[in-house]
Amino acid sequence: MSVVSILVVEDDEGVQDLLRRLLSQEGHQVTVVGGGQEAIRMAQEIPIHVVLTDLQLPDIDGLAVLERIRQIDSKVIGIVMTGYGSIDGAVKAMKAGAFDFLTKPFNPVALRALIDKAVEAYRRCREASGPRKPARASYRAEPLVGTSAPIRRVLEFVAKVANHDSTVLIQGESGTGKELVARMLHFSSLRKDRPFVPVNCGAIPENLLESELFGHEKGAFTGAAHTRIGRFELAHGGTIFLDEIGELSLGLQVKLLRVLQERSFERVGGTRTIDVDVRVVAATNQDLEQASQQKRFREDLYYRLNVIPITMPSLKERRSDIPQLVNHFMEKLNRTKQTAVTSCSPDAMACLMEHHWPGNIRELENMIERLVVLKQAGTIEVSDLPERVVPRPAVAMESQTEQYFIGMSYQGVSLSGELEQLENRLILGALRRAKGITSKAAQLLQMNRTTLVEKIKRKGLASKDQSCLAF
Repeated sequence: MSVVSILVVEDDEGVQDLLRRLLSQEGHQVTVVGGGQEAIRMAQEIPIHVVLTDLQLPDIDGLAVLERIRQIDSKVIGIVMTGYGSIDGAVKAMKAGAFDFLTKPFNPVALRALIDKAVEAYRRCREASGPRKPARASYRAEPLVGTSAPIRRVLEFVAKVANHDSTVLIQGESGTGKELVARMLHFSSLRKDRPFVPVNCGAIPENLLESELFGHEKGAFTGAAHTRIGRFELAHGGTIFLDEIGELSLGLQVKLLRVLQERSFERVGGTRTIDVDVRVVAATNQDLEQASQQKRFREDLYYRLNVIPITMPSLKERRSDIPQLVNHFMEKLNRTKQTAVTSCSPDAMACLMEHHWPGNIRELENMIERLVVLKQAGTIEVSDLPERVVPRPAVAMESQTEQYFIGMSYQGVSLSGELEQLENRLILGALRRAKGITSKAAQLLQMNRTTLVEKIKRKGLASKDQSCLAF
């Protein structure tokens, strides 16, 4: 444990500044909040080793804060501060699991000695019970499922850039897994034991987003009853993920540009410059280059963000990964929902692979969750799928054929030519579904393999789609 993370819960700004200065001088990582609820939220988001909390807080009791934080991590060492110095308060604090208490006003030498004792106690506790899992450790094991060429390229790129602190811009359609890649970048890097702090720039109202990103001082605006730590400050030493970065207003774009350039900022209503060591990973489903040309996004910010670009493929660009994704989601859902859906029939899987999936992986996952919940056990069949995923029946095709003849010219149409094109499409479709294995494609087409191979060669289909052929 090279850096000690100390959470100070105190609503008095003078005491806040004093504690921040004294503890920072000792080389500790200090986070200061003004209320109990914010302290609890902070403990859920970042690793905390020692909590130094006032007993008298404006929202909830300091002992309740300590108890809640120790429920999150029982190894956290708690120290309470009281301006009253009462024996009753000290006894209650010890019963609540406090390591010790401190009477205000306190002696700086005594404070340092007490913090050293608390840090040593944390080290002993951690050694006895094993290393603490970071608040978001569960995301470390979340895989980017797939073996298609586009996904392999993304994985190789992530492996190359993870240990560098350069800013990354992840682009791609909604639902393609941009946040998953951002987490992979963080948890594969040297910053993996520090916070990963996500911010959805499109989900937070514009008038609140500045405070959310950079924090605010007490009294900065109406309703600002306490000092608030912003997301950039929370991410110190780790990674901040700015999702939907294209939704930032031009005013906030200017402030973000400064943070990227100087790695410092001021809280809303504050004058003190705060330095941060943070890696920035941004994501968007917009074309930021086009947006910058249209003056909707600052060109200088775009170039600052686009240091290392990663483009996520859509699901239709990686259809061969759909069976793996379906099985992955089924296994995951069976564990969480206590169901026993074991497989997906070949016909149902063929329908899923042919669907266009405008919502990409997110839509596919939601679809599988719906199917698993409704099916409960067994195999997913075509009859279980919603109508929009199942190809239209022959009746609908008859209607489509009638429309085709209505629009046909008086010269007619070449029946043999149309049938030839249909046969070509069916052969290529079967080959893709069979992943290029001609014997499996022949089974799908209900014909001999040698006949299929002859047709492929005669029609010149091998030159059209060599990537999927495996004779």
